[in-house]
Amino acid sequence: MYNIASKVVKHRKMIIIVAVLLLIPSVIGIANVSINYDVLEYLPSDIQTVQGQNIMQKDFGTGGISMFMVKGMNDKDVAALKEKIKGVDHVKDVLWYDDLTGISMPKEMLPEKFYKSFNSGETTMMAIFFDSPVSSDNTIKAVQDIRKIATKQCFLSGTSAFVTDLKELCEKEEPIYVLIAVLLACLMLAVFMDSWAIPLIIVGSIGIEIMYNMGTNVIIGDISYITKAISAVLQLGVTMDLSIFLMNSYREQKLHCGDDRMEAMRQAITKTSSAITGSALTLIAGFLAMCFMSFTLGLNLGIVMAKGVLFGVIGSFTILPAMILVFDKIITKTSHRTFHMHFRKLSGFVIGHPKVFVAIFIIALIPAYYGYSHTSVYYNLDSTLPSWLPCIKASDKMDKDFDLNTTHMVMVDSKMSSSDMDEMISQMEDLDGVKDVLGVGSVVGPAVPESMLPNNITSLFKAKGHQILIVNSRYKVASDSVNRQINQMNTIVQKYDSKGTVIGEAPLTKDLISITDRDFRVVTIISLIMIFIVLGLILKSGSLPFILVAVIELAIFINLGIPFYTGTKLPFIASICIGTIQLGSCVNYAILTTTRYKMERYAGKEKREAISIAHTTSIPSIIVSATSFFAATIGVGIYSNIDIISSMCLLLARGALISMVTVIFILPAILVLLDKLICKTSMGFINKNRIKDTAEVLSK
Repeated sequence: MYNIASKVVKHRKMIIIVAVLLLIPSVIGIANVSINYDVLEYLPSDIQTVQGQNIMQKDFGTGGISMFMVKGMNDKDVAALKEKIKGVDHVKDVLWYDDLTGISMPKEMLPEKFYKSFNSGETTMMAIFFDSPVSSDNTIKAVQDIRKIATKQCFLSGTSAFVTDLKELCEKEEPIYVLIAVLLACLMLAVFMDSWAIPLIIVGSIGIEIMYNMGTNVIIGDISYITKAISAVLQLGVTMDLSIFLMNSYREQKLHCGDDRMEAMRQAITKTSSAITGSALTLIAGFLAMCFMSFTLGLNLGIVMAKGVLFGVIGSFTILPAMILVFDKIITKTSHRTFHMHFRKLSGFVIGHPKVFVAIFIIALIPAYYGYSHTSVYYNLDSTLPSWLPCIKASDKMDKDFDLNTTHMVMVDSKMSSSDMDEMISQMEDLDGVKDVLGVGSVVGPAVPESMLPNNITSLFKAKGHQILIVNSRYKVASDSVNRQINQMNTIVQKYDSKGTVIGEAPLTKDLISITDRDFRVVTIISLIMIFIVLGLILKSGSLPFILVAVIELAIFINLGIPFYTGTKLPFIASICIGTIQLGSCVNYAILTTTRYKMERYAGKEKREAISIAHTTSIPSIIVSATSFFAATIGVGIYSNIDIISSMCLLLARGALISMVTVIFILPAILVLLDKLICKTSMGFINKNRIKDTAEVLSK
């Protein structure tokens, strides 16, 4: 590693020039990365509901369906508005009562079912069918164009409207996320570092690495809006540890090397290489564990973040050292007084009372795990968006005026007999929470032959051997009530068509619940196994991986258990990802302490002295790393109006502080009590040559 460090030091200016030039393709890559705002698209492609959605798109030419409500407008103006909407690109058709009779017939003369489905008091409702997928750019553009045509009396609801509003909100907030994270991280670094320039250099080098990561996302094809929103902030937080480790080592080596800055940097890179590489490998292992999720949002976020850490570790050995050396004079000129953190008394107290802190560990584990295993999660992501968003206002109005919360579609064989169809519809309408069922002929009754219906109506409901029914439900997406209703509907449909299925947002969300429940267990197990292996190889120990993971797992249990005691529900993806991310990122603090402890024991120090040295020298770096991670995420968590992003950032911020506390107070106590076991089950803790030399001296 010393040879590599020498080359970095020698070619420091060239490294900076190349790093800046590489930003050009990164910017081009960023401009060509598409963003997916519909998390349901990450469901496995082989499940029945997803296959049903694909059939809708392929055979019916229908992607998304939205409900459009108009209040206090006369029928003539509504009809004119409808025609304008039909002219919008990627609107396949618009279904309103005039498709059946024209506006010359009074609405009151319509069949009662049809009338109630589309009218409530002064509000009338029409269904808009898009020819492109729910969350595609074409559908989003169509929603935006419809809203330009509509007046304040109009309300557009549905998944496509939700995705459109979410995209606009994300695009508005995301630049502010990065700004908040950078400013707060720089502020925290300025407090603990002894130069005003150091925070800018550290954040600047990480910023370059973030640009590389975002630019290379083009190879993935598209990334989730969640990945886009938090990846930069998360990369800043988790890779800052690597930069801080190197910076602190460089300052320490300068004391030994005098005025030889080049040698100080060579030594700093060499001495921190194992800690930085080990930390990076645990981070990468944690993120790669998310790639084993069936719900491929985990794969999306896992690859992006693992890639970000890889850029981070490369940058820590190249870009950052080069920038420190090039701007060393500025660092010196902008130096300032800082906190001199001495922790000998704290370390002495912890190491002097190991049984007390291990007892605290055991006692805290019980309520922490109980809360962790009983924390509630939610799956309906639009339920926590700001109430002022147009899609939320429309959903509330649809619930209030039409007693309607979600729409399912039932897809069955088009050759099903009329009698079977009538029986099936009747049984579904008898289910709790079903408002009505609409399909070819069901709205006008058996007295009107299907051949007399307009072609645009029959083409919406029948195509290529399939026919669909629209089922309006009073129940909200992701609720126990709607999931029970979907099960009952599937049972009824299967009686009449073994290949029939119920599709739509609610059935897809129901599948999401069962899939992510399995994913949570899989990711937890895989992340633990991978990090155990990485720690075992890095530390060359059979016992230390268990100790380090146990300490961080306590921090995770506390962090994810707090919402249970505060009555807070978490977004489903947070409960899956946070534990893995916190384990991968915060185990760095434990690695830093343990590697120094190992080095001191190998140098011949007695266990308490070795642990004390490791503890007191590691605490400042741990505090700076944890508080910087906290600063980078807490501001975004407080600011964001998107709860899934806000919750994840707040959990990460809190998790960093909890992990810091457990590593500072619990880990040293365990090392004291288990020192004999650690030495016996680990390599590199005892210098055999030193023991031999000591034995020879004593024998003489």
